[in-house]
Amino acid sequence: MSQYQPSARGYYGQFGGAFIPEMLYPNVEELREQYLDILADPDFQREYQLLLRDYVGRPTPLFRAERLSQHFGATIYLKREDLCHTGAHKVNNTVGQILLAERLGKKRIIAETGAGQHGVATATVCALRGLQCIVYMGAVDMERQKPNVARMRMLGAEVRAAVSGSQTLKDATNEAIRDWISNPTDTHYIIGSVVGPHPYPDLVARLQAVISEEIRRQLREKTGSELPDYVVACVGGGSNAAGAFYHYLDEPAVQLVAVEAAGHGVDTDKSAATSVLGRPGIIHGSRTLLMQDEHGQITEPHSISAGLDYPGIGPLHAFLADSRRAQFLSITDHDALQAAQLCSRLEGIIPALESAHAIAALEVMDLKPTDVVVLNLSGRGDKDLETYLRELQLV
Repeated sequence: MSQYQPSARGYYGQFGGAFIPEMLYPNVEELREQYLDILADPDFQREYQLLLRDYVGRPTPLFRAERLSQHFGATIYLKREDLCHTGAHKVNNTVGQILLAERLGKKRIIAETGAGQHGVATATVCALRGLQCIVYMGAVDMERQKPNVARMRMLGAEVRAAVSGSQTLKDATNEAIRDWISNPTDTHYIIGSVVGPHPYPDLVARLQAVISEEIRRQLREKTGSELPDYVVACVGGGSNAAGAFYHYLDEPAVQLVAVEAAGHGVDTDKSAATSVLGRPGIIHGSRTLLMQDEHGQITEPHSISAGLDYPGIGPLHAFLADSRRAQFLSITDHDALQAAQLCSRLEGIIPALESAHAIAALEVMDLKPTDVVVLNLSGRGDKDLETYLRELQLV
């Protein structure tokens, strides 16, 4: 078994596991006992692959970005997850988990969301399958991501505001977990990233692995080789990066670059760069790298991007950082905004703020003209237009 697959207890090295209250144990254990068998079932795979093709719009293109390539002095390919139905990679996971929930007999779906893309993707598949949907979202994120709140409500979801703590993604996740404890028998919690108690990090990574599966095939068609020099992706919790890295984890010739949000800078108290500022701790049911004070209390992260505004990272990414399999870079709010404008004006593609962090990382990478870089463009920028207009002074 690959060292990058979790152990039977859900550990990647020292990170992972399932640190959960007793009342949540039956929910998580039911999922752990059945998820691999369900995912491997031919009927499940047939239905999943059909929906990915006909509903989500897969495969997404691998686009050679000529003008960005000229700008950065290397060959840059963009994996266009922004072209998925709902506008981001998140729907790969929600389609799979909704089929899994049906096989577990669950009729009520809950989710957490930060930037709103996972909430929209969850509301979308619940509408598709006729299931009740409740999405928890931080009150601050609801204000800065109004278009996605409107989309969720249009799709029939109930959006509940998390008003504790920083009123962002961490707090929305807390509220969703409380809901699940209170509704153990009829409810499935669709976690949106590679975080949470085992088996969620592995489940979400497997569902997002379609990204790197397609990259390998598409790159071979375009270049004759499945192996780029770099795969670059942004990391909050880390689902899009897990999907982009998955089929390259055991390919040491491919350098994996995970890009976190530095916020105002890693030397300030306004940052979300967990690999730099974090140390081992437990959050939302798993042991991972976590931003915390000397007393072990979680510190509040900051990023202009709601999807990267999280004080931890998924346990797989913590292991990739700890083992140095992946290089972790930190990008400030300012540099992400500049990268978003650059991509928009050079390629006619407005990226999500999350994806803009990955684009900005190209500026600090030591790229050579012979390098082939695949960058996972995880989402489109519609939801961030108000922020772009304000921060880039375009109005």
